[in-house]
Amino acid sequence: MELVPVYYQIWGLILYFVHGTLGDSHFHERLTYSEGQWETEVEGVLVEPGPCHLEIFDSSRISQDFFLDQLAYKAPFVLRHVTNNAKFRALVNRDHLVKHWGHKTVTLSSANSYSYEKKKVLLEDYLETMMGPASPTKLANETFYFFGDNDVDEWNDLFKEYILPPLNLPRHRSALSFGIAGPGTGVPFHYHGPGFAETLIGRKRWFLTAPNHIPEFHPNKTTLQWFLEDYDRVKKEVQILECTIQPGDIIYFPDKWWHAILNIDTSVFMSTFFKSMNIS
Repeated sequence: MELVPVYYQIWGLILYFVHGTLGDSHFHERLTYSEGQWETEVEGVLVEPGPCHLEIFDSSRISQDFFLDQLAYKAPFVLRHVTNNAKFRALVNRDHLVKHWGHKTVTLSSANSYSYEKKKVLLEDYLETMMGPASPTKLANETFYFFGDNDVDEWNDLFKEYILPPLNLPRHRSALSFGIAGPGTGVPFHYHGPGFAETLIGRKRWFLTAPNHIPEFHPNKTTLQWFLEDYDRVKKEVQILECTIQPGDIIYFPDKWWHAILNIDTSVFMSTFFKSMNIS
């Protein structure tokens, strides 16, 4: 496994030892690393970062016109060092979020392709009791995580501090979806309209295919199960574009591109979905 990047701040490395009686040689060691007080257990990280097949742009290499002419309807890409959401990352520090938002009710979605089931829980209860590392044996329809279904009015004081990506689509409005999930979680392949997804805390490994290249997957198999059991075979059958998104990176996905996401670490993230304003 790769060394943890320096942005995880080595000083945040925490060792927990639980010893038995004096002279007992058996003990349990719990090793974690943290960012923004969000801890990830090393033993819970089952997947390493992968390659990045996507073009990466900074603010000097991309403009609204270039985005519309060359990228928006054609290919996914990554923005890096384009926005500065340092303040927002501070606001979603774990302790701060629990203190100010832990009493709020959030909607959890089942982690299968079509998110059939929903659950409502207090945010603090989700963080304390439901957000551990994913199990390779647990099915996606049995796994619940927090992403989206946010009450815009209730979360406005937080969301108004988020700096949107500087690119947009004509005749579309932006809709924000906020989420928090544990290592090994993620949604199997699915598609929807275009948008951006920013990783605020943690790393996320993305897998994407063009609309006419449908990858083999089972909607009730987690992305972790698919990656461990099927990925090596499937990537030989269909072109899969990959990229591991680091904190502060923003990935763009065009309309109807298939994509699956695998959270490498405990992750906090915000997506900006483009909703058409055309009335049919």
